[in-house]
Amino acid sequence: MILGLALAAVAGTAGLLAVRWDRLRALGRSALLVAAALSVVAATAVQVNRLVQAYPTGGTPAATAATGSRMLSVLVPGRLTLGMYVYLPAAYRTGRGRFPVIEALHGYPGSPQTWLRRLDVQSYLDQEIAAGRMAPTVVLFPWQTPRRLLDTECTNLRGGPQAETFLTVDVPAFARAHYRVRTDRAGWGLTGYSAGAFCAINLALRHPGQFAAAASLSGYSSPGITIGDGSEKTLNNPGWRLRHLPQPAIALWLGWAGDDRQSARDSRRLAALRRPPLAVTTAVVAHGGHSDAVWTRMEPPAFDWLSAHLARPLS
Repeated sequence: MILGLALAAVAGTAGLLAVRWDRLRALGRSALLVAAALSVVAATAVQVNRLVQAYPTGGTPAATAATGSRMLSVLVPGRLTLGMYVYLPAAYRTGRGRFPVIEALHGYPGSPQTWLRRLDVQSYLDQEIAAGRMAPTVVLFPWQTPRRLLDTECTNLRGGPQAETFLTVDVPAFARAHYRVRTDRAGWGLTGYSAGAFCAINLALRHPGQFAAAASLSGYSSPGITIGDGSEKTLNNPGWRLRHLPQPAIALWLGWAGDDRQSARDSRRLAALRRPPLAVTTAVVAHGGHSDAVWTRMEPPAFDWLSAHLARPLS
């Protein structure tokens, strides 16, 4: 709808330029040229937003699927104050127990809406839970940055947003205060795609006392940004951590596409560095590159694997 209006504005101003050019004076020509340029810029911005969802055009309302699951939109206060989507399985409405939790992190540029819209995560979660391959689980989809085009890689940027603290302290505290979720480490896991996959692995390695497992969909072994304290080469670098520090007793799932060169290289490198008590499972999709198509194929097995490595719902 919005893209159509923007394209109509481009066509309209172009048409006016063609029809009225010879009849207009210099001022009128200038005004039309400016209007045409602005319409092109607006249409381009709308299309970029449509592709990367960096600036959502509207919030996703709380929704109930035919299966009985719900997706809620909430605001989480803390070191940052950011939005988050919360998936509640159908069993949450009918039972009284506490449920395991998975934090699902988005890529860059992107937003939690990528999980909801392009990766159709609610349908996949419903499908896997209904088939018994996944236990009923609460899944959190938080924003990771207060500025849509600022890449935090889920770290605490020196002099900038404290994304790591928000995701590992504020988001869990909010979930525990507002939902019936397990509070023990055994009930908490992480996942993500692309930059969010790096986030999941890095946060799990940095906080093994809080997360039992993490699944990476086309992730990396280093953050690819400057954090400001040099830790992108050491403590915020999973490859460095696995080489130089004792490895924690957590489980990692590393998935990639065979033709996604960087992710394949980095994931193989991390898997080769594994030492007990760390456990690593790998999964490869033959083709698809670094794309939504690959991540939608990885979603079901990644969530099933996470569920198998997390504690069950607690009655």
